This record gives sequence, C-alpha cells and structure tokens, in this order.
Amino acid sequence: MFTLSEENYLKAIYHLESGSEKGISTNAIAKSLETKASSATDMIKKLSEKEVVFYKKYQGVTLTDFGKKTAANIVRKHRLWEVFLVERLNFSWDEVHEVAEQLEHIKSPKLINQLDALLGFPTHDPHGDPIPDKDGNINAVDKILLANLTKNERGVCVGVHDSSSEFLRFLDKKGITLGKEITVLEKEDFDDSLLIEIDAEKLSISKKIANNLYIQK
Repeated sequence: MFTLSEENYLKAIYHLESGSEKGISTNAIAKSLETKASSATDMIKKLSEKEVVFYKKYQGVTLTDFGKKTAANIVRKHRLWEVFLVERLNFSWDEVHEVAEQLEHIKSPKLINQLDALLGFPTHDPHGDPIPDKDGNINAVDKILLANLTKNERGVCVGVHDSSSEFLRFLDKKGITLGKEITVLEKEDFDDSLLIEIDAEKLSISKKIANNLYIQK
C-alpha cells in the first residue's frame, strides 16, 4: 500500500516519463509537484526502497515495471472518475480534475472495475487522454498538434495539451470541443497564428492555442 503523497509522486514521474527517453531529475519532479528538491529526493529514496523506482544519483529516476503498473492504475482511476463526473453527474470538463485528484486515491479494485463496466469501458477521458486498462496498457491515439497543420489541412479535435480550467473554459467559449472537425484556412508567417473553420464558423486563434490542441487527421 502507498500513501497519498507516494501515489502523487508515482503519478508525476509517470507523466514526466511519457515525454522523456531518459531518467527524470529530482528537480523536474519537485517542480511538477511544487515542492523542494530535497523533499523530492527524500521521497524518491523511500520509493526506491519499495521497489517502484530506480534511482541513481546524477542519472535520474525511472519507474520499475511494478512502479509503472502502480502509477498507471492511479491514472486509470483518475480518468475513469473524470468520465463518471462528466457523463453521470453533469460536471463540465473544466470542473473534474480537482475532484478526480481526490477520488483517484480510493483503494478498492472492485469499485474501479465496476465503475469501468458501468461507463462501458471508456478508452479516453473527457480531455482526450487515454485510460489505461487494469493491466496498465494504453491504446494511444495517433495525434498531432493543431499548430503543425498547414493551410487547407483538416482534422478532428481529439485532445488538449493544457487541461487547466482556464483553457477549457476558453475553448467552451469559442465552441471548440472534442470531436469537432477543424480546417486551417490561413496560417500567418509572422506569428504562426491561424484562421480556422469550425462548425462553418471562422475563428482566429493564436499559436499558443494551436500548440495546446491535439488533432487526428
């Protein structure tokens, strides 16, 4: 069994590892969790003793196979609860993250498996992120950032890179949601801003917005 704090560290390392091919520094882990590097180092040593991480000074931190499965299970619970909150309790997609952060620490495997079945075994959460199965496996979607599309290219919005409440509320205001087809009408050479079409409406968006929207062509 792991403490709430230990689970948060495992989840943070899991997310950081997904975008890296080498060990994760304790400074990166501390930054992700908004804590001191010394506190992160102490926790990593504890997790190493529990055989969920490999840690070697100056070489970074990596999850063991057991650590990956444990972290994936936490992520699975988080994303299933997000689906439940949106689909069954009518939360909006910008409201679910903090609530799911609390619910993800529930220990009952039976509850989570029943929740998964109740929801029809969803593969993605409301933000487009893949949900690991009970063995930690993920069926990732082949996706690219909207910013990488060129003029006259189109694709379906399948996820967000920035899942902050502020960004999600902005997308709602602009009518940009998952499943919507987006066509790039123009791309400015000066600042890479885009003129896009969505639901037969034209909309200008910045490079920052385009770098936070995932598209499947």
